[in-house]
Amino acid sequence: MRKERIERASLYSEVTNRIIVELEEGRLPWVQPWDSAACGCTMPQNAGTARKYSGINVLILWAEGIAKAYASQRWLTYRQAEAAGGNVRRGEKGTVICYADRFTPKAEAEAARGEDREARQVAFLKRFVVFNVDQCEGLPEDFTAPMVRPDPVLAIAEADALIAASGARFNIGGGEAFYSPSHDFVQVPPQSAFHEPVNWYRTALHELGHWTGHGSRLGRDQKGGFGSESYAKEELVAEMAAAFTCASLGIAPTVRHSDYIASWLSVLRDDDKAIFRAASAASKASDYLLAFKGDDR
Repeated sequence: MRKERIERASLYSEVTNRIIVELEEGRLPWVQPWDSAACGCTMPQNAGTARKYSGINVLILWAEGIAKAYASQRWLTYRQAEAAGGNVRRGEKGTVICYADRFTPKAEAEAARGEDREARQVAFLKRFVVFNVDQCEGLPEDFTAPMVRPDPVLAIAEADALIAASGARFNIGGGEAFYSPSHDFVQVPPQSAFHEPVNWYRTALHELGHWTGHGSRLGRDQKGGFGSESYAKEELVAEMAAAFTCASLGIAPTVRHSDYIASWLSVLRDDDKAIFRAASAASKASDYLLAFKGDDR
């Protein structure tokens, strides 16, 4: 058990330190330079199951895919490659991702029953090693075929439909973009105010990311005032939620909401689990929004 705790702490610090370095150099790991990525703007997914990765694994796999210029954001384990009839090429190095969950130890479950109380759960974090399909050979064609990129016009249409279907109070006008938790509405300037109109959608989805955190929806802490730690954490969630939602729709905007880098660095340096929690909350927020598409994304 002690070894597991050490490994878990090591993974938290490894990932957090990597993201701190990116932020210190002025780069936002969740807003990638998609024009330099061979695979384009898309969410990473498992090649064997087609399931999309979520949370911190999105940031890990985005960074690795862009650093290595992979042509795909499809990934699989060594065993999955073998089960599909292929193999990982000799000498290839995998990427460590993680799976976080909670479980109830048997002894705790029995004690809770005897004491007539709720059993306490224990968090765990497991490491997995995955390989990009570009690192493999002999895989079936459907594993290696180019990932279909959404038509930009259709992607924008889907974003418009999502915003309308959400039912959010969505006001267009003024010179500032914000979400008001107390009055539960989103305000975004008109598209004409943006140098690149596509970035209006990233801003709109950022504010809708905040909207998902209302007490009647996902119930995140939105009471912090500007400059507070809780405010910085909520901004981090909304930033990543917008990035995940844009990538899922096939929208690749260029805007960088980098005003909070100093605050985010402070949060991450104080807590090496903070980026994991924020990325998890962002995935939940993105899934909440994408559910308004009404189809299988």
